[in-house]
Amino acid sequence: MSDNFHSEKNFIFNFLQNPEISNSYTKQQWSLLLRIARNANILAHIGWLLKLKNIFDDAPSKVKDNINAAQTIVEYRKQTALWELDRLHHALNGIGTDIIALKGGAYLIAQLPFSEARMFADIDILVKKEKIEMIEDMLLKQSWKSMKMDDYDQKYYREWSHEIPPLRHIARTIEVDIHHTIIPPTSRLNPDPQKLLAETVASNENGFKTLSSYDMTLHSATHLFYDSDLDNKLKDLIDLDQLITHFCKKENDFVNKLIVRAGELDLQRPLFYTLYFTQKLLGTKITANELKNSKKISGVSFPTVILMDILVPLAILPEHPDFPRLTVRFARWLLYIRSHYLRMPLKLLIPHLLYKSKTRWEASKSAA
Repeated sequence: MSDNFHSEKNFIFNFLQNPEISNSYTKQQWSLLLRIARNANILAHIGWLLKLKNIFDDAPSKVKDNINAAQTIVEYRKQTALWELDRLHHALNGIGTDIIALKGGAYLIAQLPFSEARMFADIDILVKKEKIEMIEDMLLKQSWKSMKMDDYDQKYYREWSHEIPPLRHIARTIEVDIHHTIIPPTSRLNPDPQKLLAETVASNENGFKTLSSYDMTLHSATHLFYDSDLDNKLKDLIDLDQLITHFCKKENDFVNKLIVRAGELDLQRPLFYTLYFTQKLLGTKITANELKNSKKISGVSFPTVILMDILVPLAILPEHPDFPRLTVRFARWLLYIRSHYLRMPLKLLIPHLLYKSKTRWEASKSAA
């Protein structure tokens, strides 16, 4: 089983591309699928796929029990997220500026099918930069509290990041991240937030807006392949597969229009990685011509593609629970360094990593 899991077309990706394969699973294979899916926070999504294919009832009763429990948790988190959005709307009512829901909150508001089974962690919103201090002040006066009290972290967020320190209401558990753009301003890429705000879509959910279908997909792509270390981020890759699949059903030539929009926002490279790896690992329907066009405008070199082709599947896939590997740890470490290098110039990055290493060492020493 470990050899099959670690093969190029491995166990979990085979299932995600073809859930019907589970009809021939042994008890050991079902057990492994549940363990991997739980570690990756996609157990509810596994159940959603089985139900979508009308084969959920064929699964063993213990498997269905585990999936039903996971879906109950997801439903609770979904209702918690919707309530937090409602409370944010109430707290910011009459502020006189658009508030754009991002990521999971946006998927809920847009009623995207896969959001039914998606695990929610926090709420992300996007506002104009000149309004962000006023919004923060309004929330702080209404019992939201900053989750980053360290002076260094406060400075990091306010000077170098694309968001202020996360907030959380004293009576609730979901964090709220307030962004003024979708990627740190110190990054090598520089999408114009005004272009994002100009194409937002109104909704009927508590007055929030969402990004356009193109920008919603590009934000998710950028978050995963530019602003992340890809450590066990299979859930985020699934989001991208589902976004592309859903919007392609709604609009002819969606991917080619997405490629054009990526050029307008300077997000060609994260989009290419998205198209390449969703097709390769999840079977997303991307044509050879679309992939070729995306690669051409991204400027990604052949050696870089080869290196990412080695590292990304290692890092993004949850580890086999019984067979962890040093190669995976090394791949994740390299991509961790890459993510920071892309977000910050070396003159900021080196002192930042040294400071964070020092604080982690001090914390581990005091806990010993």
